[in-house]
Amino acid sequence: MSRSGSDLALLLLGGFRTLVDAALAELAARGHEDVRPVHEFAMRAIAAGADSASELGRRLSITKQSAAKIIVVLQERGYVTRGPDPADARRKRLEVTPLGFQVMSEGEAIFEALRAQWARQIGTAELETLERHLTELVGASPIRLDTPGWVAHEL
Repeated sequence: MSRSGSDLALLLLGGFRTLVDAALAELAARGHEDVRPVHEFAMRAIAAGADSASELGRRLSITKQSAAKIIVVLQERGYVTRGPDPADARRKRLEVTPLGFQVMSEGEAIFEALRAQWARQIGTAELETLERHLTELVGASPIRLDTPGWVAHEL
C-alpha cells in the first residue's frame, strides 16, 4: 500500500499524539490531572534557566503575556514558584518546585513505560529500527523540549 507524504506526516503526528495522550491519562491517574504538554515545556525551560516571563516567552516562542499566564497557572498548581534573585533584590526568579520536578520525573518514567509497550507490540528490533530511521531523517535532536511554538503560536 502506497501512502502520500501527508499520510506520513499524519502517522507521525498520530504516534506523537498517542504517546502524549496516554502519558497525560497516566499522569491524571496518578493525581496530576491538571498537567498539560505546555506545562511540561514551560517547566523544562524554567529548570534550564528561563527565570522570567520574558525569557520563558522567548524560549517557548510565545508572547510575554502568554508566558505570564502559564506562570500563573503553574504557580497556582504548585509546580513553580518565584524566589528572590541573589543578583538583584528587586527581581523575583522563577524556579521549579519539588512537585514540579516530581511531575517531570513521573512523565519521563511514563514515556519509558509507553516505549516499552510499543516494543512489546511491534518487537524491540522493529522499534529500534524505527527510531534509527527517524533519527536519520530528522536528526538526533529533532525538537527542543522547551519549544512548542512551532505547533501553535497561541495557547
